Amino acid sequence: MEADHQQPNEEEKAPNYFVSAIQCKCPRCRRGDLFVTKNHYALKNSKFMRMNEKCPVCGQATELEVGFYYGTSYVAYALTVAFSVATFIAWKVFFGISFDINDNNIFWWFGVNAVLLILFQPFFMRTARSFWLSFYVKYNKNWRTEKPEEYERLNKDFSNGW
Repeated sequence: MEADHQQPNEEEKAPNYFVSAIQCKCPRCRRGDLFVTKNHYALKNSKFMRMNEKCPVCGQATELEVGFYYGTSYVAYALTVAFSVATFIAWKVFFGISFDINDNNIFWWFGVNAVLLILFQPFFMRTARSFWLSFYVKYNKNWRTEKPEEYERLNKDFSNGW
């Protein structure tokens, strides 16, 4: 029997919010996988973005309404800006960047940062979905005994229409 399906322990602590979101775990139980595949780079046939219809552990629906994940672009934008700021600071510390007309070091940073952003894009897209869902579905310490909320604004004909 897996540890996730054991009886609840009174002293059990909730898994860390940020770690669960980055690992793309269900925000309600923080144990089940949101995506069908764990591989961020299973790019063939767009499988890397295919989500489980419900959390395999607690049964939480992953699509709350039609078009629910359109807002993830804001989260993905924030993640890429934070990543770019971090790479800029790291580049400045290790290689130095001056805004002198004769120093082209900043252009090297632009190039390296652009390549890294392209490489990390699948990770940012999936993580953005995980954070977006966690804004609307909160952790429930009683997830083993309480049923997840049912959502009425979902039309199966429009699912995965992107």
